[in-house]
Amino acid sequence: MSPTKPYRRIIRHLTTGFAAVLVFLALIVPDQIFRLPPGNSVFTALLRVPVEALIAGALLLLLPDRGRLGRSRRPLAAGLGVTLGLLTVVKLIDIGFFAVLARRFDPALDWILFDDGYTVLADSIGRGAAIAVAIGLVLFSIGLVATMTWAVLRLSGILQNHRAWAWRGLGAVGAAWIALTAMSFQLIGGIPVASHTAADLAAHTALALPNDLADRKRFAGEVRVDAYADRPADSMLTALRDKDVILSFVESYGRNALEDPRYNTAVLNSLAANSEKLAAAGFAARTGWLTSSTAGGGSWLAHSTFQSGLWIDNERRYRSLVATDRLTLTRAFRDAGHRTVGIEPGHTFAWPEGDFYGYQQLYDSRNVGYQGPSFSWSRMPDQYVLSAFNRLEYSRTDRGRMFAEITLTSSHTPWTPVPSMLDWDAIGDGSVYGPSAAAAPSPESLWKDESRVRTEYARSIAYSIDTLLGFLTEFAGDDTVMIFLGDHPPAPLVAGTSGNRDVPVTIVAKDPKVLDRIASWGWEDGIKPGPAAPIWRMDTFRDRFLAAFGPEGDPH
Repeated sequence: MSPTKPYRRIIRHLTTGFAAVLVFLALIVPDQIFRLPPGNSVFTALLRVPVEALIAGALLLLLPDRGRLGRSRRPLAAGLGVTLGLLTVVKLIDIGFFAVLARRFDPALDWILFDDGYTVLADSIGRGAAIAVAIGLVLFSIGLVATMTWAVLRLSGILQNHRAWAWRGLGAVGAAWIALTAMSFQLIGGIPVASHTAADLAAHTALALPNDLADRKRFAGEVRVDAYADRPADSMLTALRDKDVILSFVESYGRNALEDPRYNTAVLNSLAANSEKLAAAGFAARTGWLTSSTAGGGSWLAHSTFQSGLWIDNERRYRSLVATDRLTLTRAFRDAGHRTVGIEPGHTFAWPEGDFYGYQQLYDSRNVGYQGPSFSWSRMPDQYVLSAFNRLEYSRTDRGRMFAEITLTSSHTPWTPVPSMLDWDAIGDGSVYGPSAAAAPSPESLWKDESRVRTEYARSIAYSIDTLLGFLTEFAGDDTVMIFLGDHPPAPLVAGTSGNRDVPVTIVAKDPKVLDRIASWGWEDGIKPGPAAPIWRMDTFRDRFLAAFGPEGDPH
């Protein structure tokens, strides 16, 4: 016997074991592995019996040793390996999507989000490192598919060489799977031991395109239904004809920012302090909750949902919407005689969708005169944005009534650096922010500590609230109405895995007649909604608002 044969035998056993473990993990690891219920370890979640292995094994064993069918065994095994490899890549993408957006990846619609993800990654770790990561992920995916194909071919050969033992093993495991299914046997946290994870993923992936086509048809019908499409302009927003109205979205301002005791102190302190300042300045407020159409990202989906009165929860719906003439809140104000202004500091290029919304003047990162540093993804601090809005539009004495939509971005991930509040007269062209931005911790260092990430997230939300309401008390006149809300909760790393998508929404005004118009909504007094405050879907706001401030909403 050759002295190398024992080593060869060991190598064969090791490679076979590796192939078996790889295939097993690909079949049973859930796509929400980082969202397991409390008390459930990753190891416990792996104690499962995959039905897909039983079916694939039986198919391969049913093929004869010789003949035309026998020759198809290897191509079949290779096809199964490629399929499992591709499904595993999709599963890994799903894991990332659940971690960031609290939902699965949609292979029919979500490819555009990889560009946004790359942008955020580049802002966090640098463009060179982001390119390296992107190339590494592509190579890893190709290697994973190739390795999975080899693994299935390896196991197929083992089954063929030990057919009798393989049939006995499949029979025993199959009986166990049937029994566990019949008993609905579950692990801690409700995870079933009888697994069909890969089959579910395959079905979801295969049905993505048909589901998208069905939703496309459904959405086309929804767009056509609009109670305000033919409403005369002179009967729209009659109660706000003599008001300046400011609508502001606060990035990632979710319910968690108020209710999670791990980090909500900064936000609660900000709301309390600003409540006193608003009251001293003669403002009153009403507040409630809206359920956003997105989470973790995709702000434009929430903005369009709020503005259009339609549920926009994916890119295809968004692209379909902006190609229509659906009435938006901005266009309703424009038709009612207001000058409509959009402030989008996160945009670095032309935004043709502004025409759909109905803006007469758009400002972005290129035309507000900012000369300071970027704050990671956020191009400029919120206080500068509001200062520029005041200088360019709000303080002008030659203007008529205005509707302005202002997007605040300082609370966008990666939540560092967080700007500090400055004296409004000291802001200038923004170069004053240079030293504080340079001295702040880098995103790379911050994201090594989850607790610090949450703390900085809360600080950024508090800063945005301080800035927004500070603008109101510093500059707003008696006839200004402000609506501010969160666009969506932050990523599950901060918000947790409950799946809650509620965001606060608040209307602030000095004129009591404005708040009288929404008395029937049941919203609570102040700028902090309590647990019992009403919760509406975000797409219901447009119609409620137009009704409340139109002729039909007159409380007298």
